[in-house]
Amino acid sequence: MAKLNLDHLATFELVISRGSFSGAAEALGLSQPAVSLQIRQLEQALQVRLIERTSRGIRPTTAGLTLSEHGIKIDAVISATIESVSRHSEEIIGTVILGTGATACIHLLPPLLQKLRQANHLLKVDVRTGNTSDIIRGVQENRIDIGLVTLPVVGKYLSIDPLGSDEFVIIMEQDNSEQSAEPISADDLLSLPLIIFEPGSGTRALIDDWFRCSGHVPSPVMELGSIEAIKKMVSAGLGYSIVPRMSVATIEDRQGLSLYSMAPPLYRSLGIVMREDRIVSRGMSEVLSELRRVASLRPLPDSIIRPSHNLSGLPNRRKAPHR
Repeated sequence: MAKLNLDHLATFELVISRGSFSGAAEALGLSQPAVSLQIRQLEQALQVRLIERTSRGIRPTTAGLTLSEHGIKIDAVISATIESVSRHSEEIIGTVILGTGATACIHLLPPLLQKLRQANHLLKVDVRTGNTSDIIRGVQENRIDIGLVTLPVVGKYLSIDPLGSDEFVIIMEQDNSEQSAEPISADDLLSLPLIIFEPGSGTRALIDDWFRCSGHVPSPVMELGSIEAIKKMVSAGLGYSIVPRMSVATIEDRQGLSLYSMAPPLYRSLGIVMREDRIVSRGMSEVLSELRRVASLRPLPDSIIRPSHNLSGLPNRRKAPHR
């Protein structure tokens, strides 16, 4: 009777989902020959060919497709087994892998992780950051237990639970001069240098859509992957940016910056994403409970959001003409 190596089975599923040995190797942090060896050993154990090469890459054989279908059931049974056994312990134990964007990681998760550690000493929460597409792929491939991402998302086998909304604000170099009462529109910003999130994130897509709805295509002077790097560049007077409100929620977060409302306003929705067949462990339940608690986002007090800028944008700049 053939014996399945569960690590080899997980590697096989990753090769199929990525469509290549190199893609699976990159995700696993292994060399491509190491991944190929695991697949060969799995084929030898089962005495059947699981993957075939074509002119367009690789694809599962009929036997490979059958194994992939059973692999989903095997994952579910293993998760259920681990959860059932862990319930015999009074302590909540295990590891939960949480994937999210850098902004939420920096500005939303620290108090959550601190509370979880204090309440559950044996529970380990590993945080992985990336763009929304990276997190969704990790969830689908069972490399990430829980994803906290910007909605909407599309993908197979996903359970999506909306958490709440977060408003976007315009940030510029700190300006203490008297402000106008009107919000800033895309027209008002055209002559000013834009510093923005790099492409590929859900946040960037929402900002691009905001400009397009006003008939404009943004032409950023900088595209950065770090919210903190963006804020540093803006506070240095190198341009303006549009960022989620949570990234400037405290006095420390908005040091050296002025905040302004947008016309029309822009919001993003945050949500929890998991595989729909995922067995929710006690540890995952704790993490989900805390996520729902801390993600009850509240708007900033009016006293710390200036309604608009004098539209000099940056020192010694004139108001951009409406187009």
